[in-house]
Amino acid sequence: MAEARDGSLHRRMQNHFELFGFEPAYALDPERLERTYRDIQAKVHPDRFARAGDAERRASMQWTTRVNEAYRTLRNPLLRARYLLELNGVQAALETNTSMPPGFLMLQMEQREGLELAAAERDAGALHRMRAALRIEKRGLEDALAEQLDARRDYGAAAELVRKLMFLEKLDAEIDAAFETIEG
Repeated sequence: MAEARDGSLHRRMQNHFELFGFEPAYALDPERLERTYRDIQAKVHPDRFARAGDAERRASMQWTTRVNEAYRTLRNPLLRARYLLELNGVQAALETNTSMPPGFLMLQMEQREGLELAAAERDAGALHRMRAALRIEKRGLEDALAEQLDARRDYGAAAELVRKLMFLEKLDAEIDAAFETIEG
């Protein structure tokens, strides 16, 4: 993102990392990301261009949309990993390639059965324990993703980890839904 000498915005294609001044990497400083996001938003927010010409107001809206999309992608570990794979030319067919190691699939089936039982019994304690275990498992996958993406640059292995993380994200959403059912 750049501001021309006359104060107007002009567009330069950048990836999400470049937009925020980061090197493309899975591991990033979330506080720096937040600070940079706020700084960029302060420069491109449509309120700053309320009295500007139509072109500058449109550019501001486009930049705001782009900055918001980049921020959402970079702050979410799963989306950030998928984006890095994409930047590195890996089309992992994440939605259609669901092949997983049998042990992982068995664990997923057991977790879903446990979730169904906890929801049926309206057992909030069991759901809290599941969520705690899930967060540990997700953190382990995120650490492994950092290793595969940043240190080893093994994008095939990273794609498999992303697919696993997608499964866990879905399970997390199902736990949320079970909590809503219990509380509602």
